[in-house]
Amino acid sequence: MKEIYADNNATTKVDEAVFEEMRPYFCELYGNPSSMHFFGGQVQKKVDEARNRVAQLLGASPEEIVFTACGTESDNAAIRSALEVYPERRHIITTRVEHPAVLTLCRNLGKRGYRVTELNVDGEGRLDLDELRGAIDQDTAIVSVMYANNETGVVFPIEEIGKIVKEKGKGAFFHTDAVQAVGKIPLDMATSTVDMLSLSGHKLHAPKGIGVLYLRKGVPFRPFLVGGHQERSRRAGTENTAAIIALGKACELAALHMADENGRVKAMRDRLEKELLALIPHARINGGQAERLPNTLSIAFEFVEGEAILMLLSEKGICASSGSACTSGSLEPSHVLRAMGVPFTCAHGSVRFSLSRFNDDSDIEAIIRELPPVIERLRQMSPFGREFLDK
Repeated sequence: MKEIYADNNATTKVDEAVFEEMRPYFCELYGNPSSMHFFGGQVQKKVDEARNRVAQLLGASPEEIVFTACGTESDNAAIRSALEVYPERRHIITTRVEHPAVLTLCRNLGKRGYRVTELNVDGEGRLDLDELRGAIDQDTAIVSVMYANNETGVVFPIEEIGKIVKEKGKGAFFHTDAVQAVGKIPLDMATSTVDMLSLSGHKLHAPKGIGVLYLRKGVPFRPFLVGGHQERSRRAGTENTAAIIALGKACELAALHMADENGRVKAMRDRLEKELLALIPHARINGGQAERLPNTLSIAFEFVEGEAILMLLSEKGICASSGSACTSGSLEPSHVLRAMGVPFTCAHGSVRFSLSRFNDDSDIEAIIRELPPVIERLRQMSPFGREFLDK
């Protein structure tokens, strides 16, 4: 049975070229890049090269790149830094559809006395920028809005949002969690309104355990981890050199494959969407009328449970994920779909397919072939589904 992996927003395959780039830095060139001797120095040169490669993908300067352990650390570092820079400010603005790396942190801070505004989205997952304008005040320390949603792929107007923050924020910082966007859509931090940006290596074919915080030159910063002088004293701890080198290679490859992401990969996504809507009645695309990432399809099926769909697809060798939190033990649909007002009967039956450059047309054909019978079978088993089919 061929494995069909369509869960790339969860994690990606490490590109073999990326793996080969990092391989020597485990057992051969294992020096500490902070060491003064030549053995550590040759590793430092590769870390510098990786920093340049990441910067080039982002349209940034190398000194604006801070290596971290993951996107979650980068998110936490950005938000906590802003609150330390402005200890007198107690207001944070984010959205109801953020990744838990941001949303859980903000809600925890809310329990500690901070005032947290969570911006709403409409039925397509889009923000109301007038609500943002009305929310910013002189007490706002930071606005944190994701670049693209991990469940629906909906892309937010980050540059517009940044302009509003700069116009009304009286020095408030603007941070974006760009974990899902980096490598899929072009970014240019040199002309951007973003102060801080988070990315994660395992979302663009680098290994797990490596991330980046982009920190615009001149933006005040208080480090999340303190200790040694690494990363210009912005993130203490011995560098994960092999993973940093791998991320640099992955960023170089992402730039080369950007056209493929927005051409061939998007065409596969669009074909999958069109065919499934034609073959399966009472299905809807979550965020289908909004601008979306080229690889992401969140589709909802009425009268079925998302986790049951995933289990049956898995038996066919197809790996996807659910828009429902049922898979984590909750009976509630995902917070993203709830915020969008997706009907309960659809939210529980939502499935996300997220593609990469390693998918091909045969993968799409297999999903189109296998999914409609799965939905029909589950609807036959459901009392609500049978009632629907009898009409």
